[in-house]
Amino acid sequence: MRENIILGIETSCDETSAAVVADGKKIMSNIIASQIPVHRKFGGVVPEIASRKHVELISSVIGEALEEAGVTFQDISAVAVTYGPGLVGALLVGVSSAKALAYSLELPLVGVNHIESHIYANFLANPALRFPLICLVVSGGHTDLVYLEGHGKFSLVGRTRDDAAGEAFDKVARAMGLGYPGGPLIDRLAVDGDPKAVAFPRAYLEGDSLDFSFSGLKSSALNYLNKAVMKGDDINKADLAASFQQAIVDVLVDKALAAAVRVDVKTILLAGGVASNSRLRKELDVKAANRGIRIVYPPPVLCTDNAAMVACAGYYKYIRGEVAPLSLNAVAGLKLGADRY
Repeated sequence: MRENIILGIETSCDETSAAVVADGKKIMSNIIASQIPVHRKFGGVVPEIASRKHVELISSVIGEALEEAGVTFQDISAVAVTYGPGLVGALLVGVSSAKALAYSLELPLVGVNHIESHIYANFLANPALRFPLICLVVSGGHTDLVYLEGHGKFSLVGRTRDDAAGEAFDKVARAMGLGYPGGPLIDRLAVDGDPKAVAFPRAYLEGDSLDFSFSGLKSSALNYLNKAVMKGDDINKADLAASFQQAIVDVLVDKALAAAVRVDVKTILLAGGVASNSRLRKELDVKAANRGIRIVYPPPVLCTDNAAMVACAGYYKYIRGEVAPLSLNAVAGLKLGADRY
């Protein structure tokens, strides 16, 4: 039987990526052109610059993905592309490129939700996963708890009400003078710090809520820094990083485990850029094992934005016949499960 070979395209933020994946599980190529060096001097992603860099890179990245995979456009079964959520200008570059390819090659076009693709990074690493599942999606723009009943059957059981965990990491890291992106820098610095050194708050919200809130914690960390500067006090950055990180991790772990218990699920998936955080992985592994719950997470390269996860998610939509029209447009605020085509 002929393989279903999906060309995936991802341009939702500051990575220009294209990948070729066979049958939703075999990564034939996964090319990622990161813009981190470009945006680092600004302390974060500048949307207009990101869009222009995508325009410069997209054609060469797609060509490199095909070459590394050893395939031509004639071998492709469908083109899958992230069409939201994300930076609208950046998304439009990927969507326009995918539509052009689908039209000119007479191939099916599949629109993929960015959050959904992060979840499917787990199926690339563990194709034999069985439903039902809970997934904790933690990135710069999203902190969500998602219940997965089956392929394409999602329900949101928890979400952030303000700042995402990754956003809080980035803003506090910038205030600490660490640079961008902040999450990995705080993670590395925290290894040498005391997670109990600074008593930061944990926002658990209402008693039974599975939602998140990190704006108060972020403000608390910024206030701590400002007060120290005003008083001329020395700051132990390792202790600050460890304490701040622990405050985030405690809430993420407790809510993820609570969600799994509530819906009686024995496997929790971890997805998104913050899924690479070493403290988060360690705490989840230990606390979940005590409750007989399995923790699954992708390798770091599949945690950050990449097109292999888009191609994987696109494959499952393609075999369900969920093909998008050529009128597909970028949707910056696209919600999970709210496909608009």
